[in-house]
Amino acid sequence: MLIRPAKTIAGILTLPGDKSISHRAAMFAALADGRSVIDNFASSADCSSTLDVLSRLGVVIEREGTSVRVEGVGERGFSQPDEPLDCGNSGTTMRLMTGILAGCRVEATLIGDRSLSSRPMKRVIEPLTEMGALIRSNDGTAPLSITAGRPLRGIDHRVMIASAQIKSSILLAGLHAEGRTTVLEAVPTRDHTERMLGWFGAAVDTSKPGNISVIGGQRLSGRLFTVPGDISSAAFFFAAAACFPGSDLRVKDVGLNPTRTGVIEILSRCGVTVTLENKHLQCNEPVGDITVRGPIEIQGSRERITLRGDVIANAIDEIPILAVLGTQFAAGLEIRDAGELRFKESDRISAVVENLRRMGAKVEEFPDGMQIDRSDLRGAVVDSLGDHRIAMAFAVAGLLAKGSTEIVGADCVDISFPGFFETLESVVIS
Repeated sequence: MLIRPAKTIAGILTLPGDKSISHRAAMFAALADGRSVIDNFASSADCSSTLDVLSRLGVVIEREGTSVRVEGVGERGFSQPDEPLDCGNSGTTMRLMTGILAGCRVEATLIGDRSLSSRPMKRVIEPLTEMGALIRSNDGTAPLSITAGRPLRGIDHRVMIASAQIKSSILLAGLHAEGRTTVLEAVPTRDHTERMLGWFGAAVDTSKPGNISVIGGQRLSGRLFTVPGDISSAAFFFAAAACFPGSDLRVKDVGLNPTRTGVIEILSRCGVTVTLENKHLQCNEPVGDITVRGPIEIQGSRERITLRGDVIANAIDEIPILAVLGTQFAAGLEIRDAGELRFKESDRISAVVENLRRMGAKVEEFPDGMQIDRSDLRGAVVDSLGDHRIAMAFAVAGLLAKGSTEIVGADCVDISFPGFFETLESVVIS
């Protein structure tokens, strides 16, 4: 994909459904009694992997455009699959389905592509094994083979890594466990699972800060569900709009879950004009419209902006595009406590550092992040490394650069956002 410089960004967008929420909606609908209809389901390849896995477990699913109808299997449960369940590139599919299958009466093997097969799975295997699950792995990586065994028992588990996937896997196993299952979080992570369990009729106890509990044996009921626009996808457009004088971009019906709006808070802190309107609750999820106007105006101190601690967990998916945006800050940007980025679809720290350097930026790499100086970017050949968020981040970098930028492996954006480049082109004024 060839990206040329832009003059400004303007327009009104409605983006595809949130990927994290779409995964969960399909899974919960499959576990429920009765029919569910999910509107604005994400068009991403990752979410298609979830639907395919559920179908191979005997769930009847009909998809028409962005609407998905799911006939829940409820108490009857899943059918025994006759072949491995392919999760593609989706870590959410593999980790959450491992939790679901751990307490079911079927035996299944979860596999993935080369990237997913290298990602760490001990983080879900260990707590699920403590609950009584029988799981074999390739030294902590896929394939994961789940054996139908003795009933699960509820546990109290302190999550040492800030990860909503780990939390969700344990809570979903807890639905099939005896007694109470509690996840203890030191750092709050996205709470889509807790909100959606409530929407589908399960009781979730979040009364004690940092503790999330479910009681085993609860039944879910089929529901209508509308997925909000994906704020992680919107972040790329917000960052682009922030960088150009005269920019005026509005994204409608986007998710405003407070565990996901770290990117909005960071943009505001960094001098970006952000306006939130039409805020309302939709299927237990906060939703609204976001308008971003450029250019960046940082008032007062010329000190380098630093992102670290709790804010990193809240904006972990947006770190690559924030790093690109950091090249435009007067004193640059420092990102720390983000070591988890090394275990995504690519090593996102190294990928961002290498590609920014190719474009002429001055960047220092740390084990847990990077330091980016104010830089004038120049067009270059950059490598997505098969990582959708790297490809999209450097599409925005290409808009800022002098000369053309070529993104190698740009088709990987289909993992999360088919049509990304066409959507970006629709709001670029050259």
